[in-house]
Amino acid sequence: MRYSLKMFLVLALLAFSMADGKAQIIPQPTEITYGEGFVDVSNGLKVKTNLKGSDLKAMTDYLNSVKLLNKKSKTTLKLTCTGTAEQASNALYDKTLQGYTFRSDKKTVEIVAETPTGLFYGIQTLRQLTKDGKVRYADIKDAPRFVYRGYMLDCSRHMWTADFVKKQIDALAYFKMDRLHLHLTDGGGWRMEIKKYPRLTTNGAWRTDSDWNVWWNSGKRTFCTEDTPGAYGGFFTQDELRDIVRYAAERHIEVIPEIEMPGHSDEVLHAYPELGCGATGHEFCIGSEMTFVFLEDVLKEVMDVFPSKYIHIGGDECSRESWAKCPLCQKRMKENNLKDTPELQSYLTARIERFLNDNGRNLLGWDEILEGKLAPNATVMSWRGVSGGIKASKDGHHVIMSPTDHCYLDYYQDAPVTQPEAMGGYLPLERVYEYDPVPADMPEIEPYIDGVQGNLWTELVPNEKHCEYMTYPRILAIAEIGWSKNKTSYENFRERVLPALDVMKAWGYNAFDFRNEVGMRKEARTEINHLARGKKVIYNTMYADQYKGVGEETLTNGWAGNWEYINGRWQGWCTRPMDVTIDMEQPTEIHSLECEFMQFNGPWIYYPDNVKVYKSDNGKDFELLEERTIEKPAQDYVINSYVWKGSAKARYYRIVASQKTRGGWIFANEIIIR
Repeated sequence: MRYSLKMFLVLALLAFSMADGKAQIIPQPTEITYGEGFVDVSNGLKVKTNLKGSDLKAMTDYLNSVKLLNKKSKTTLKLTCTGTAEQASNALYDKTLQGYTFRSDKKTVEIVAETPTGLFYGIQTLRQLTKDGKVRYADIKDAPRFVYRGYMLDCSRHMWTADFVKKQIDALAYFKMDRLHLHLTDGGGWRMEIKKYPRLTTNGAWRTDSDWNVWWNSGKRTFCTEDTPGAYGGFFTQDELRDIVRYAAERHIEVIPEIEMPGHSDEVLHAYPELGCGATGHEFCIGSEMTFVFLEDVLKEVMDVFPSKYIHIGGDECSRESWAKCPLCQKRMKENNLKDTPELQSYLTARIERFLNDNGRNLLGWDEILEGKLAPNATVMSWRGVSGGIKASKDGHHVIMSPTDHCYLDYYQDAPVTQPEAMGGYLPLERVYEYDPVPADMPEIEPYIDGVQGNLWTELVPNEKHCEYMTYPRILAIAEIGWSKNKTSYENFRERVLPALDVMKAWGYNAFDFRNEVGMRKEARTEINHLARGKKVIYNTMYADQYKGVGEETLTNGWAGNWEYINGRWQGWCTRPMDVTIDMEQPTEIHSLECEFMQFNGPWIYYPDNVKVYKSDNGKDFELLEERTIEKPAQDYVINSYVWKGSAKARYYRIVASQKTRGGWIFANEIIIR
């Protein structure tokens, strides 16, 4: 992005003015002390630096691009690099080489760092400190907590332009993030030119509908060629990707490519069906040597374009069903003494890792690569919660934390009833910010936790505006939890986010309107007093272990559920009824029994078809009070209450909610008896 000096100063005033003259920096620096007075930078700065060669050119070009340079200015920006060329080349892999010190005083702003990367981060602090053409006197000592602070953009489900990707790189750099993970291949389309296998893009980069729901639920999921009427898709040429890599490197961001294997490969098998296990399956045939020839050929071209240390191979959500029936896969298992299909996937992972290691690269994969046997040098990206990351770290593997319940930016960021359709649960900014990649009771694993990443999957993100809407401001929280060693309170962070979003809006980003956030359900904000509160719940059918709420107290602890079903206030039953009995401890006269149920079509959570309410004096013999057939709500997402009203007196009250036709999840929260 190009900004005039006037625009830059106006935006700096807009975003970072405070009554006391102190700026709002994201991420929060390690140490900052303000003095009394201001440095005038209204006419830009003249630069004095010991940088040389390509480092000097890159820094000069960047400072020009953000309109900070003015050779005639009376104010000096002094940039001093104290490290070696070797340290500079290693800065993205060593957090101690990314730190900087900052001092503004009289007519000088001075930034000192061991590497150009550290100097670059100091420049971002300068940009955020600027207020009304002035920089307050300040002393700052700053360095990141983690070396990996990433953002993943899914390019398969929806294709993005190179210019749009560069725009996001500008924002990531501004908030001191250093990794951009591009999810380039998946069942939605292949997005990278591979010269040796042209059908990957001619036959695998285009599909028959841009609307993911229409295409995915059609039962056909048809790919097509670019000239087909209504074709949707596209791909990056290798030259476009090289340009993105160059642009990111100038902003001290490493671009990590992901080439999915062995699953999520529908588009590959459409273009080259001989790589699968016959007519069925959505994954590569691991028993065939053609698979490894193909994968190594593709990775050679990938490595030629991307100089990144990591090559991400995916590895997630592989059904493995076709391997159990494939003669070639069974033969491979027998020859290598592999006891099950997870070990067969591990065979592929280990073999690809050896190939990458032989070419000077490291393998990165989603936490499914832990199943079977983990390749010896692999780094694990933990997405199915934190357990995979903890296990890998305890086994001596490096880990990047990216759990769904804190880092998945495709989830709703505000009350779902107010938002465009999204995937999965509810992930407001506060929940992202509260996350710590290192569990409080496991400080010993921190040396193995390389960092944190926010992921934006784009099935339901159809255009550039919506992509930014889902990304900002939540990626700012990822930036701060990845960088700041002394993370502030959420209230403090929120105060810094609001003006930052004003600046982003003025720069043309379509961020979520955070000022008007609805936030937590009003029903979930205060405790509920009722007759059954604190009473014992007898589970005639048990909830699913992964959605147990807070255990057996969940349904009578006085708290209603929030928007998300994973917040500890909801319990879930799958493919079986919810059947619970409340022990009131003594005969109790009641006039209403109420229970909230959720419908959320995306993750297959459906309102019950049928609800029955019973009473009993002995807990064994129950009398039916009501049976009610429930119509399915029309909304994709809704929380509705079932309410029985009448008059009854008994010690035990039982509620049974079932689905006869829908076959998904039932989620319920507090059972309120009055």
